[in-house]
Amino acid sequence: MKATERIVCRGHENITARHRTTFEVTCEDHLTLHGDCIIGVGADRGAADLGSGFRKVITSPGAVLTTRLRCEGHELEIRSAGDPGLRLTHLTDLVWRKSSFVCARTIGIRTNTAACDIPRDFVESLANGAVLIVELIAECPDSR
Repeated sequence: MKATERIVCRGHENITARHRTTFEVTCEDHLTLHGDCIIGVGADRGAADLGSGFRKVITSPGAVLTTRLRCEGHELEIRSAGDPGLRLTHLTDLVWRKSSFVCARTIGIRTNTAACDIPRDFVESLANGAVLIVELIAECPDSR
């Protein structure tokens, strides 16, 4: 099984991308320097807005999430695990975590990338307010 979603957001002058264990996109427009995991604001959707087909795949046992971030010619591919415990109910946020912690905002766990791992030229584009495209590809083995 496979399902995809696309989220459009933008950077913000206060994006620093220094968090060591997570990264996040949010529907919120305001960002302080304390939000060092946030890489995109003004997202057109939060976790609760993801489609039912995507939810079914990402919460299946063995699900894998590939996230492609695109911004001003920069592209980054990130791998995470899905989990049957994902709730995907938060209205404004999506968070990718290096840990296995799950909450309403979590979209991927055991992620191979945190905010601090994003190349600095990519982060500079985001800090200048560039548009960020977040492509989500959830896949899991067919259970037959």
